[in-house]
Amino acid sequence: MKKAATFTFVAATLLLLIIGCSKTVQPAGYRNPVFKPVFADPSIIKAKDGLYYAYGTEDTWDDGINHLIPVIRSSDLRNWEFVRDAFDVKPAWKSDGGLWAPDISVHRNGRYYLYYSFSLWGDPNPGIGVATADKPEGPFADHGKLFDSDEIGVSNSIDPFYYEDDDGKAYLLWGSFHGIFGIGLSEDGLKTAGDKFPVADIQYEAPYLVKRDGYYYFFGSSGSCCEGAFSTYHVKVGRSKSIQGPYLDKNGVDLTAGGGTILLQANAEPDENGKQFIGPGHNSVITDDRGQDWIVYHAIDPNDPTLMNGASKRPMMIDPLDWKDGWPVVASGEPGTKPKPGPYVKK
Repeated sequence: MKKAATFTFVAATLLLLIIGCSKTVQPAGYRNPVFKPVFADPSIIKAKDGLYYAYGTEDTWDDGINHLIPVIRSSDLRNWEFVRDAFDVKPAWKSDGGLWAPDISVHRNGRYYLYYSFSLWGDPNPGIGVATADKPEGPFADHGKLFDSDEIGVSNSIDPFYYEDDDGKAYLLWGSFHGIFGIGLSEDGLKTAGDKFPVADIQYEAPYLVKRDGYYYFFGSSGSCCEGAFSTYHVKVGRSKSIQGPYLDKNGVDLTAGGGTILLQANAEPDENGKQFIGPGHNSVITDDRGQDWIVYHAIDPNDPTLMNGASKRPMMIDPLDWKDGWPVVASGEPGTKPKPGPYVKK
């Protein structure tokens, strides 16, 4: 009887532990958009404090405040709060322009690095700068210009993306409709190192990489990002065995020669509740606590397409990013419009 009682106690204890552990990861319902009225070109990380932080393009929100790379924070990827702007004052290395398309990363030195574009519409010589901070919310200390278009020999040099490979070597990918290129970075991440190399052709901007099962997956945005209800933005993908390419689409066509498999595009028509989003793009990717990948991007509601100042209103969206036969997929290939479960986060 004593052994039986002991066994029963142990079994009951294990069952309680299993049940308890199952509650440490919770599904959270959500519906797009997850942050509005605007959060264009979102870049996202899970910071050392266990919270998620996203960084967006400079915009004047409908509160009348011009936000110099707004920073928002969440514990569950669905409920977000504004924290502050990454910069207290605009960097001074360029006389005029906006701070667009930031890219956030945590480096081996434990510091947060923010690469950003500095540009005007139609700017003949935009560039990319870099700033660092000890905390994910900043404020960020600017280190100035990494390079401009004239110096690097690539027109419209904006939309940076930092990537550190398995061997510790760091790269920056960048470009906007004049070719996507990559280049090595110095150990401190503040200078370029080596020669640039081509990644994709002039149909793309907003590069992003994910490495999975020996492949580098390139995500790039095509079409018009910022024409309100007439925007045609969408996301295409390709993959390569080398970070320097060639990147091929599902049909084996090189992304430097017109290739690209569509991953995410506008809703073909409104759902039964009349909800629809167009112009999805400029994505990043984050993984929740159960290993599910999520694509984070902006899109436009064609029934509410602009801010009070006339700029395109691009709220932040998320959708599950799954993998099938070696390729990323988004359900139906369109922005999610209905309530759905997830993401999963540890409490």
